[in-house]
Amino acid sequence: SDLDIERVNLECEFNNVDHRTDLNGVDRLIVRRGQVFCISLYLRGRYEPGASGLTCVAETGPDPSEQYGTRAVFSLTPSVDSSRWSAAVTSPPGDMVSLSLCAAPDAPIGRYMLRLGSSTQIQLIMLFNPWCSGDAVYMEREEDLAEYVLAQDGLLFMGSSKYPFSMPWTFGQFESGILDVCLRILDMNPKCLRNPGKDHSGRRNAVYVCRVLSAMVNCNDRDSGVLWGKWDNKYSGGESPMFWTGSVDILRRWDRSDCAPVKFGQCWVFAAVACSVARALGIPCRVVTNYTSAHDSNANLLIEHYVNEDGKPVTATNQRGERVHSEILWNYHCWVESWMTRPDLRKAEFNGWQAFDSTPQEKSDGVYCCGPVPVRAIKEGELMSKYDAPFVFAEVNADVVTYMMKKDGSRTEVTTRTWVGQKISTKRVGHDEREDITHLYKYPEGSEEERAVFKKAEHQNKLSKRPQQEGGLQLSIKGSQDMKKGCDFDVFALVTNGTSSEKMCRLVFSSCGVSYTGVLGANCGFKDLLNLQLPPGGEQKVPLKLNYSKYGSALTEHNLIRLATLLLDYSTEQVLMDTRSIVLTNPDIKVQILGEPKVKRKLAAEITLKNPLPHSLENCCFSIQGADLTGGAIISESLADAVAPGQDAKVKIYFTPSRSGLRKLVVDFHSRQLSHVKGFKNVIIAPARGE
Repeated sequence: SDLDIERVNLECEFNNVDHRTDLNGVDRLIVRRGQVFCISLYLRGRYEPGASGLTCVAETGPDPSEQYGTRAVFSLTPSVDSSRWSAAVTSPPGDMVSLSLCAAPDAPIGRYMLRLGSSTQIQLIMLFNPWCSGDAVYMEREEDLAEYVLAQDGLLFMGSSKYPFSMPWTFGQFESGILDVCLRILDMNPKCLRNPGKDHSGRRNAVYVCRVLSAMVNCNDRDSGVLWGKWDNKYSGGESPMFWTGSVDILRRWDRSDCAPVKFGQCWVFAAVACSVARALGIPCRVVTNYTSAHDSNANLLIEHYVNEDGKPVTATNQRGERVHSEILWNYHCWVESWMTRPDLRKAEFNGWQAFDSTPQEKSDGVYCCGPVPVRAIKEGELMSKYDAPFVFAEVNADVVTYMMKKDGSRTEVTTRTWVGQKISTKRVGHDEREDITHLYKYPEGSEEERAVFKKAEHQNKLSKRPQQEGGLQLSIKGSQDMKKGCDFDVFALVTNGTSSEKMCRLVFSSCGVSYTGVLGANCGFKDLLNLQLPPGGEQKVPLKLNYSKYGSALTEHNLIRLATLLLDYSTEQVLMDTRSIVLTNPDIKVQILGEPKVKRKLAAEITLKNPLPHSLENCCFSIQGADLTGGAIISESLADAVAPGQDAKVKIYFTPSRSGLRKLVVDFHSRQLSHVKGFKNVIIAPARGE
């Protein structure tokens, strides 16, 4: 007969600690699939081995079904079997027994109702289990698990391939209420609204869940997506994407607004929020930045640029008489990678990191999503692999060709050396440093392996990424050593004549503000030398002065300036071009922690920033945020007075840590003239007395 249960103790504190879910709290049962958890049953009678039984039924989602894996019926066995749903009594006979249970390692994740016998039921939340070798998201090394599942903060990479820099981010996947928000995101996805039973069954599969997240972190399909993307520098009615320092505030705003999209996001925000949700659900995840990232809109693996005789982008006409625009090269682009096996692809080498992207760019199966696609498939040019391999391949490995459109309507191919997919970066495990993972996505540029992969990818255009400017005339752009926002500085076009004859050339050197997506803004410097004379073997360094008075108003929040130089050889009519984006550095933010860092002890962060601009800063505001430091909230402090040039903006902001350990306090400074400068301070929080 079934046990007659009077009450149940879910032993939440013990189980949640054992399943590494206690950072979500210990007030309810949160477990990982494929791992045993124990609950205590208090009986009205006694448990006697062989005479007492118990029928258990685990159900998730509407209309649970054994056929689709959303319902499991099982009884007591002598011991727990971690390969399937099972239960066993692991205590001596008596009126209180310890019941050990385990979910199948491929059980759907989500909320469960677990019935014990005929009259008792309990609720629990089931997550993916990267510590379980039977789970598709299993990850072997503890240091990787600490970084890619448990870490609540990290670094995102921005800037340019010549000057990559980091920005701190609070993922906050264990902050109060965030797990519930993540489960709500799954429940609000259109697949679930159309067929909830099938969707809940699909949640056993990490590939399916990541594809849902790719679509649901953006709202471009007029669904209940989390973020509204905007790239025009007009953010009325919302926040600039540079405002955000973490995912928690975004996810809570979405939840509080009854799933209305949060305004506004750009690629790093989409990626960071997707990373937070994946980690919350138990999928190992990291944010990746690809510098000089291609957006191949016509799927021919070729990025075509058209410029006029001054080197400025123009619209051209193709062979069919249609007007065509230059395709986009983003200065950088962020997406995420999740770790899992790919049994659907039937190639063991495709297990491991899978790239998926929540930034809405192109539709996939009619929806704005991308991936997950094995990173190894991208490296090997296996473009038939699911999902969206051709698009991701082009982002890191497309060919680039530039044409100069002449005034007479003819066009000339320009010799350039633009490499797509540079310094692909992520945070190094356990360190606040950049790790270069370009080798995971591609073979070295121009190598035989890289060209073979490109050919295998069925690129029919005869152009190749052959090394350019070898011998003959050579052209490149050089920056100054120290390019700080607010200062004047020089940049240089370096021209070398590698021939045995004198050359007479025209050199055009221009600069303008540019967004990180490659959209050009106002001009901030121009030079046109009609008769540049170069002796045989000669070299000339041509400076271009960039004055803050000119470039200051042309900058976007990303502090990027695009430099372009074009060289025309009068004798051969050969045209060379080089481009480069430079990043102007913001001032450093200094953070000093006042007080002894302990749990539940009020601390002060003394934050200082020196005004680098030649005019005063007005409406200055500092904000802080940190997982287990500020309760998931953003705490702000404004300055009453303007800050004169060269003077310090300084505040004290108070916060109270809730957990011990190494934590990252993320700081943002904003003013009318200097926007969203980021900084951080690592803080070791000691346990409170008695812990």
